[in-house]
Amino acid sequence: MKEKNILNNKEQKFILTELKKYEDPNAAVVECLKYVQQRLKWISLDVIKEVSQIVSVPVSKIESIATFYSQIFRQPVGKNIIKYCDGVVCYINGYKKIEKTMSNYLKITPGNTTKDKKFTLIPICCLGNCDNSPTIMINENLFSNVTNRKIINILENLR
Repeated sequence: MKEKNILNNKEQKFILTELKKYEDPNAAVVECLKYVQQRLKWISLDVIKEVSQIVSVPVSKIESIATFYSQIFRQPVGKNIIKYCDGVVCYINGYKKIEKTMSNYLKITPGNTTKDKKFTLIPICCLGNCDNSPTIMINENLFSNVTNRKIINILENLR
């Protein structure tokens, strides 16, 4: 009996098209994983195995690529992915207070997901918005000059 594929036809076609853009199939792996993650929300080992079969790159190599990039999620994440900058400029401008406020409000530590699966809290080394720090990004929305009050209002609106 044939195993059911996790990847749908559209994802398989995307991967094959992406492969044609590069001499080395390793170079296509990140874009392929990001594309698949749009639907699945995270990349399991089974997904890595399927991608490996299509791109002819060893599972171990794809696993190392997937774990290196912070934007590839290797465990299930919440509906709202909160990334907060923990870089030097955000540190100077008080990201630690913001981190503590978010952790306390959500009742999770960085790197974890709330029990209701609504929020995942992830530190990122830089969000490229240093002149407006501290900065957080929730899904694709960037929030600048965040304060404890501002972050509570944002999170309450997402509940």
